Amino acid sequence: MFRGLHRDVQHTGEFIVIGLGRFGSALATTLIDMGHEVLGIDADGERVQELSGVLTHVAQADTTSPKALKQLGVADAVTVAVCIGADVEASVLTTAALSDLEIPNIWAKAFTEPHGRILSRVGAHHVVFPEAEMGTRVAHLLTGEVIEYLSLDGDFVLIETVTPPWLVGKPLGETNLRRDFKVTVVCVKPESGAFTYAERETVLGANDLVVVAGHRADIDRFASAS
Repeated sequence: MFRGLHRDVQHTGEFIVIGLGRFGSALATTLIDMGHEVLGIDADGERVQELSGVLTHVAQADTTSPKALKQLGVADAVTVAVCIGADVEASVLTTAALSDLEIPNIWAKAFTEPHGRILSRVGAHHVVFPEAEMGTRVAHLLTGEVIEYLSLDGDFVLIETVTPPWLVGKPLGETNLRRDFKVTVVCVKPESGAFTYAERETVLGANDLVVVAGHRADIDRFASAS
């Protein structure tokens, strides 16, 4: 899940990723795969060396220092992601330094709610909780009722699941899903076809995949219904 001010900032130029552990390196390399330029920064020289030649630019630096950030050109960046690992102090000080540099779009990784609140107070525009989100997602996958689980904004989620037996053979317009569960079937993948929009006339087969949207508690009721 994430928490933020949802500022409407149009990104331009190079992305800056600070902290090149598992989360930060995955974020940085994915941005590269998407065709973006990325400057990766970490205090650990070995991590920096590992991503040399993979990212557009890499640098070893103490990112709690505004002077070091300025020397690397970070002050000119639009979007910076703070992905520092377990060093909460460095995470907070780096975020505060970026705020002092008036970076318009700061994303920061948090481990706990108190950590996230502090990051917000010192200047993070968006705070992400990857461990909490992954734990929630895996818990739903472990039950076997859900194939994919995606939290869009705290309490609102999307799931992908096989059509529940009690929905098989019924046109969606006759199922009263909105009334009974307050959820919406967004799209359907027939057993031998591709995903398509769900309509009132859509009849679900036993092995069809469905993507369903709704608030977390409503989705949980839908997924566990029999």
